[in-house]
Amino acid sequence: MHVSHLSLADFRSYARAEVPLGPGVTAFVGPNGQGKTNLVEAVGYLATLGSHRVSSDAPLVRMGADRAVVRASVVQGERRQLIELELNPGRANRARINRSSQVRPRDVLGMVRTVLFAPEDLALVKGDPGERRRFLDELIIARSPRMAGVRQDYDRVLKQRNTLLKSAAMARRHGGRSADLSTLDVWDQHLARAGAELLAQRLDLVTVLQPLADKAYEQLAPGGGPVALEYRTAARESSDAPPARSREELYSTLLAAMSEARRQEIERGVTLVGPHRDDLLLRLGRLPAKGYASHGESWSFALALRLASYELLRAEGDEPVLVLDDVFAELDAKRRERLAELVAPGEQVLVTAAVEEDVPDLLTGARYVVADGSVERVQA
Repeated sequence: MHVSHLSLADFRSYARAEVPLGPGVTAFVGPNGQGKTNLVEAVGYLATLGSHRVSSDAPLVRMGADRAVVRASVVQGERRQLIELELNPGRANRARINRSSQVRPRDVLGMVRTVLFAPEDLALVKGDPGERRRFLDELIIARSPRMAGVRQDYDRVLKQRNTLLKSAAMARRHGGRSADLSTLDVWDQHLARAGAELLAQRLDLVTVLQPLADKAYEQLAPGGGPVALEYRTAARESSDAPPARSREELYSTLLAAMSEARRQEIERGVTLVGPHRDDLLLRLGRLPAKGYASHGESWSFALALRLASYELLRAEGDEPVLVLDDVFAELDAKRRERLAELVAPGEQVLVTAAVEEDVPDLLTGARYVVADGSVERVQA
């Protein structure tokens, strides 16, 4: 699978952009701030319905415009499809497939799959748990697009439950009438049901990702490992039950954990257990990577997680598009060479770099110069 053409309208810095693409390596080269990352960000948006740089769609719309459009032609074997996403901040986004009548944006998920390497990936190791939860959930949805709906259901129920708990907490603090908590049991069941599905997927993912991440780290930094991934769930910590694996067991565990935490949740006005509170513990050797790994080790760990994701997706279906956004400039010569060797065989590899020298010689292919809002192909 690869993207054969990318069209942008009022996306980030581009009023209009038409970029032919193809299999193999394509590098976008130009000074910082000229729009290189905007191009690969658009490809990533097609795959995840989100940006790796910002948490909302508003910054993706060019200043002065009220909407942005990302359109891509995708080749999958002998099949060609046209995907279009219209970004409407403050309103519902729209999607089309093959210029047909509108479909839900999440129906596009799975048509393009990407694995994106970016400087922001350092947060996977050094950042807050939310960064690692997002990493897991995006990979889960790439493996099984239907999980986007489960994740949305979980977030919706969590919001409703938190609103109810917040009302109860405020009523207690101000000595007024106590809030009606008669529906809390119902919200508990809904949250536990969606949470158990999400948690089961995360636990399965960590299990299959562990050996792949360890192998990738050894390829990037021979002798520097081993690395280990451990899923930490707040539900298990608040319950005496043994670790649960099946969805029904996880459902029961989450319900029990919410019951145990209810008094504290009412006092604080927030849901304290569930997948939204969990973390992925990353170990390098015997120590947690966060706080102990050097800068180079942290980079290698983050890259290993992305490489493991790529190997997993490739083994389970169409090979994803590899996106390397200004990554090589962050690496020393040895890691740069090893990473280039590992990604060069990819069906489609998109690279951004500030200068030509940052693109390893091994990654030969199409070149574009990005400057002053234009994207120009360099003729070989």
